[in-house]
Order: sequence, then structure tokens, then C-alpha cells
Amino acid sequence: MASFLSHLENERRLSSNSVAGYRRDLAHFQHFLEARDELFLQLKQHQLRDFVASRHRKGAASKSIQRNLSAIRTFYNFILREGEGVISANPAKGVTAPKGVRKLPSTLDVDQMAGLLTGVDSDDPLAVRDHAMFELIYSSGLRLSELVQADCDAIRWDEAHISVVGKGEKERIVPVGAKALEAVRQWLLLRPQLVAVGEDALFVGQRGGRVAARTIQQRLSKLAKEKGISQRVYPHLLRHSFASHLLESSGNLRAVQEMLGHENVSTTQIYTHLDFQHLAEVYDRAHPRAKQKSKVKGFVPTEADNSGRE
Repeated sequence: MASFLSHLENERRLSSNSVAGYRRDLAHFQHFLEARDELFLQLKQHQLRDFVASRHRKGAASKSIQRNLSAIRTFYNFILREGEGVISANPAKGVTAPKGVRKLPSTLDVDQMAGLLTGVDSDDPLAVRDHAMFELIYSSGLRLSELVQADCDAIRWDEAHISVVGKGEKERIVPVGAKALEAVRQWLLLRPQLVAVGEDALFVGQRGGRVAARTIQQRLSKLAKEKGISQRVYPHLLRHSFASHLLESSGNLRAVQEMLGHENVSTTQIYTHLDFQHLAEVYDRAHPRAKQKSKVKGFVPTEADNSGRE
């Protein structure tokens, strides 16, 4: 298993989080086999179906079991390719998880989002940073990992868009609304108070390095409680809200798919099937926080804005 995980990290270049997910999924399977005195390399398909049934009885969600099976299938494909005849077929091929009821994603309504994104303390660099991060997630439908990995040069101020790298190292370009641009501009004015020398990250933590995903989750949850929002609020909820509000206003499912960067939409389709200009037009017409004229047109951060502390 160690060589498989090394392959994922070093050859497939998966993120540490993805590799950790594979490790957890395979560990579930390994524990199941050990309890039955069965071995990875002698597995039969009916034994794998027993594993699926066991996970289902223990209350594992269909999506979780599907992820387990995907990891197992990928692992056995690796053995088939690299194992020089150790196994002759992939026992996970054709094994499926029980179908589950697909829940609609939770969202905040427009009024809740407006309440969440108002009343920032402009004298507190961390509060200004948080406001900019949350505006940007909601404005552009960013994943948490995309926000964390964004550098200062990701935003194109004159074009009002941001370039991010999503799942599978796929790059996409999405519009940024006027309020989000203004919030980021305000953050960049205060960023030098926190940033360490040589740090390129757009958003940094108290120690000057790239802000941690966990920090963003905790800060958003705390802010939502302070704003009187009773439901659990987390970064992906803002992304769901972005998609819901934009689709509700525009009715343009294809454009929303492009902006979200879903896996079934290839990177090149941004340029061939739905060009960026069209995305920008749909966004400007539909997004509730893109309808005010931006005060930051042409804003380019100065060297002082991006400078680090000693």
C-alpha cells in the first residue's frame, strides 16, 4: 500500500488531502479484511460485496461507500499495472454502492448572505481579511482549497476576474463582483501588517504565512453565530449559495457549471463552448453583489500593499 500512496503523491501529483483520503478509505477495507483473516491479493468479488454490505449496515452513506470503492478500484488497478501478474483481474470492477437519496445542498438566502457580509470592523486586519475571503467565495463560487491557494497575482483588476486552480490541477477563470473586489482591495491595504517577507499568498494568517483552511472554517462559523445565523455555516455553504442564487437569477445552468468548475466540464470548454465574455455578462446580470459599479476599476496593488514585515 505504501508504494501505491507514493505513486498517488509523486506521480499523479495528488494533494496531501487527497492522498490522506485514499489512505483512510483503504484502511477501512484493510480492517474489514483483517477481521476476517482475508488478504488483499486473494480477494474475490463476493468478499468485496460483503464489505459494501457491512459498511451499509453500519450506516455509511452511499457517497462514502462509493468513495471507498473508488479508492479500492484504483488500488487494484495499480497492482494490475505494477504487480507483474500478482493478480489477474480487478475484483472491484462492477461492484457498486447502494443508491442513496441525494440531498439538495443547504444554502443561505440572499438576505442572510447580505447580513453575513456587512458590518466589518475596518480597523481589525483579521476582520478585513475575513470579509474579503467570504466575499470572494460567495462572489465567485470558489472552493475552500482554491481560496487558500490563491496568490496575489491571481486577481486581474482591470478584467475583474480571478484565476484559480481547482480539482485535478485544472485552471479556470471566474468573474469577481464589485463588492468582492473592493473587499479584497481593503484587505491588501492592511496585508503588510501581517504578511511575512516573500509570502505570495493572497490571504495570510497571524504568523504571516498562507492562511490555513481550518482557520477560515473556524472564523466563518464564529462570524455566522455573531450574526445570529442559527444553521451551521461553512465555506462550501457559501459556494452552494453562490450557485443557487446565480442559477435562480439567470436560469443559465451551463454558465453556473463553468463558474463552479465542476469535474464534468473540461478546462478548455471555457474557451471553446462558453467564452469568458459570456460568463462575465451572465454574472453581471445575475449575481446579487455584482450590480453596483466597482470603485476599483483599474486598481493595481502597489509594491507597498504587497510588502512583507521583517
